[in-house]
Amino acid sequence: MSALLRLLCLLTIFLLPAAHADDGVPALVAEAASVVAPSQAAAARTAPLMFANRKVFVFRAALAGYPPDERATGAQRRLEGVLAKNGPLQTSTRMIPEGTQVLLDGVQLFVVVPGDVNQLAGDTTESVAKTAAGELSKAVLDYREQGSWRYLAIAAAVCAAATLVFWLVWMGLTRLYHWAKRRSGILLASRLRDVRLKNVRVLDAEHYIAFAYQLLSAVLWGLRLMATYLWAAFVLGRLPYTRSWGESLSGYLFDVAADVFQAIIGALPGLVLVCVIFAIARLIAATAASLFKRVESGELQIGWLDKDTALPTRRIASVVIWLFALAMAYPYLPGSHTAAFQGLSVLVGLMVSIGASSIVGQGASGLILMYTRALRKGEYVRVGDSEGTVVDVGMFETRLRTGLGEEVALPNAWVMSQTTKNYSRAQPGGGFVLDSTVTIGYATPWRQVHAMLELAASRTTELSTTPKPYVMQLALQDYYVQYRLVAYASAEVPRQRAEVLNRLHQNIIDVFNEFDVQITSPHYIDDPKESHVVPPGEWFRAPAQRGEEDK
Repeated sequence: MSALLRLLCLLTIFLLPAAHADDGVPALVAEAASVVAPSQAAAARTAPLMFANRKVFVFRAALAGYPPDERATGAQRRLEGVLAKNGPLQTSTRMIPEGTQVLLDGVQLFVVVPGDVNQLAGDTTESVAKTAAGELSKAVLDYREQGSWRYLAIAAAVCAAATLVFWLVWMGLTRLYHWAKRRSGILLASRLRDVRLKNVRVLDAEHYIAFAYQLLSAVLWGLRLMATYLWAAFVLGRLPYTRSWGESLSGYLFDVAADVFQAIIGALPGLVLVCVIFAIARLIAATAASLFKRVESGELQIGWLDKDTALPTRRIASVVIWLFALAMAYPYLPGSHTAAFQGLSVLVGLMVSIGASSIVGQGASGLILMYTRALRKGEYVRVGDSEGTVVDVGMFETRLRTGLGEEVALPNAWVMSQTTKNYSRAQPGGGFVLDSTVTIGYATPWRQVHAMLELAASRTTELSTTPKPYVMQLALQDYYVQYRLVAYASAEVPRQRAEVLNRLHQNIIDVFNEFDVQITSPHYIDDPKESHVVPPGEWFRAPAQRGEEDK
């Protein structure tokens, strides 16, 4: 069967007149070749026909054994031959059984065969040939204008005028931006100054002014980019050699504008609602931040809110506001219902839930510490084995300064699990409590120990006399008595608690040495030769004095 088909093709070739030839070979050879060897035609590479920097046509199929690149080379040679005759350069098309011819001044340049068109898209050889003829007409016009000095001079003058207009537009946009920036700043500052709560200005105009400046800057650069794009498309379209580039830019701009316009029209209701939601959220967040800052600074007093809880409340309020706004706006975002968007949301949620469990625990502990007011900045506390002044109570850690050149960072979860001793809340106001413990044998009268410890406290000038330092017996151990001196240091003392405690210990040692009392913790070895009971007459050894209750 295939042999018979080949024989019929050869007979048709010999009987066909030579009027419909392409590339010097009978035109039907292309059809025969495509029937005999379709795989060879499909495997051929494409080749464009370029003229005057324009793509006139793209050869995709082999013809009579000639691949697309050789067909393009042959068409280019025939085009140069027609141009050399200096004719009118009129384009036309003509239908032939093999396809559609594209002619210039009646001379065939190439033939559009079925293998060159996309039949699945509805293209035909006639429609593709007419399109190629139109591109050839544009290229011929560009070719003629490239050789016209008069036209090139006029085009150069037009481009210069367009450049001048572009520069004026650029400068005008810059001046308009500065005017709008100055005007918006003045307007916002004057309007927001009058927004007050309990005679306290609650809105910070700088936040809104900075937002307005950013918006104006974005609009300015958008207009500048648009002006630059239009200028480039216009200038390139005036020059014959770059006209195709200018047309491509203009066509691309119009296509993009049409696509964007259609997309905006489709998503406009959702986008408007999203913008409204985020604008309201931004204003609420800015208003809340201004209000909480006034409470932090002490300008505004609210019953349920104070300086210590204003900062964490402001952070929580900001996070809650933006999360609520995101949850409200999410369904209206373009592409939110796509699988990619939903998969990304699931991934982010999974990462946060798995990787941030410890962070969430630390943050929750920090909030508990802030809202229970267990620790405050500037207070002197003891947490576990760490003791010092609270430098900062953060969301995730609490930092203490010991006064010995150290700063200790404690995780908030660990602070919550430890016993905290606060030495700064014994008396209302500033200051802190400090204490010192000594163990003295039973042979020393307790009244004398009390008096010596109180004398050492009075010699420590950093300690306050109000409230008065006092001594207590904490325990009656097997071999000695445990005494504790409790004193109060005022907030005006600039020294750290460690320095004050050091000075107190020095004075305690000096006072005990003055009155020949050893600071020892005796242990039992053997029964003493003499009894260590203090007789009543020795109960008030110096510096102890008999009180009214003892007389």
